[in-house]
Amino acid sequence: MKRAYKYRFYPTPDQVELLAQTFGCVRFVYNSILRWRTDAYYERQEKVGYIQANARLTALKKEPEFAWLNDVSCVPLQQSLRHQQSAFSNFFAGRSAYPAFKSKRHKQAAELTASAFKYRDGKLYMAKSKTSLDVRWSRPLPCAPSTVTISKDAPGRYFVSCLCEFEPASLPITAKTVGIDVGLKDLFVTDTGFKTGNPRHTAKYAKRLTLLQRRLSKKQKGSKNRAKARTKVARIHAKISDCRLDGLHKLSRKLINENQVVCVESLKVKNMIRNPKLSRAIADAGWSEFVRQLQYKGEWAGRSVVAIDQFFPSTKRCSACGHTLPKLALNVRLWTCPECAATHDRDVNAAKNIKAAGLAVLACGESVNP
Repeated sequence: MKRAYKYRFYPTPDQVELLAQTFGCVRFVYNSILRWRTDAYYERQEKVGYIQANARLTALKKEPEFAWLNDVSCVPLQQSLRHQQSAFSNFFAGRSAYPAFKSKRHKQAAELTASAFKYRDGKLYMAKSKTSLDVRWSRPLPCAPSTVTISKDAPGRYFVSCLCEFEPASLPITAKTVGIDVGLKDLFVTDTGFKTGNPRHTAKYAKRLTLLQRRLSKKQKGSKNRAKARTKVARIHAKISDCRLDGLHKLSRKLINENQVVCVESLKVKNMIRNPKLSRAIADAGWSEFVRQLQYKGEWAGRSVVAIDQFFPSTKRCSACGHTLPKLALNVRLWTCPECAATHDRDVNAAKNIKAAGLAVLACGESVNP
């Protein structure tokens, strides 16, 4: 399997200048070729592919006004066109929106293949730079990387992501299984009644973020003070994102380590986030990322992660007798079954039903009907 290992590094002043130039060239090539492809279709009804786009890049580099494109490695420029082609493929397949232009105020990235970097004696060298990158190797690489992606986030931090081949080690088989119901009051609740709580990272930093955003709005556009204020806002957003990811990684790893089968719901978060009252809380919870982590960590560890049908009435069905209520209001946290008189906690009951449905799907290989 392939796995990306991400590290932070601290570039020298010369490397900062080279990286800024590389990011700028990558962004310029991506945006100019995207504009050229869009105009070719709408004005002349021409469909442009990767081969034509690559030829266009070669022509641009030969023009005197764009001679500065030759000052950086050609590999990240070509890789940006490959990414653009993948974006168009996803768009035509209905998996994503039309490719958007890249902004210099957001995350910057440049991908290097084997011909544009060297990994030797535990040191990483990029093309056009004589000194190695000062990488904080928090864990060793399993092998020499096949691809390296250098990025700079909005607060100005530099990261390097190394794509390597690795052999996943399966965990010992255990008899434990668990069903989990994700929510907002608690990030998830298990069928045994365990509740994680919700750290609500966005709400924790909301007051500070509001203050910094108000200060940013008062700065003159284009000024250095506005750039400094924008960096401060970006740092708060990065802090929130880092805290959220750290918590999700710890919880998903604990579930995978302790259980052989993890049963979850299939949620359409993209549709749920349209609720104006709950959109911020849903986005802060990170349900999609949590399920994604469970799936790939389960695959690495030899565990089974089962997602049941999204229309399965896990909340309204009694886990004791199977009776299904016609409707159940969101503010009702405890309810009593009219058939067997069993009293249920809303989330724990849903987790029990999810576990039963997930085990049935795992055993029969079929979707569970409501």
